[in-house]
Amino acid sequence: MADETTATHGIQVQIVTPAGDIYNESGIDIAIVNTQGGQIGIMAKHVPILAALTIDELIVKRGDDKESLAVNGGIAEFSNNILTVIADSAETSDTIDVSRAESAKERAEARLAHAQDDNNDEELKRARIALMRAVNRIHVAALKSGR
Repeated sequence: MADETTATHGIQVQIVTPAGDIYNESGIDIAIVNTQGGQIGIMAKHVPILAALTIDELIVKRGDDKESLAVNGGIAEFSNNILTVIADSAETSDTIDVSRAESAKERAEARLAHAQDDNNDEELKRARIALMRAVNRIHVAALKSGR
């Protein structure tokens, strides 16, 4: 009977990328996702939802534990107490290489400046996305280290 209680408590959160499963945990009390329509908190028995995600942090809470993940867009689908996120890329806070993210940020800023000088709208768009991804990764890593 105890197994049945723990199995029905909370939600399951799965984050999948082309590289494979990044996160798969059950018993989550709440997952907070940032969609193009705003921030949504998802708990057990939430109505089914399908939403496009922004490049931002995804937060999962279980009891007093809180974990942040860097999610770079994608879609979130919730039904039957399972939140599935399909993203181009995602990282848990403890797997982010901060120096690599900071280098990516510097490269994106240089690309952004070059694209602005050339009035290249397509490159400007790509550079902005690269910059947002790098800043998101740095932000999530900083949360883990308490900065």
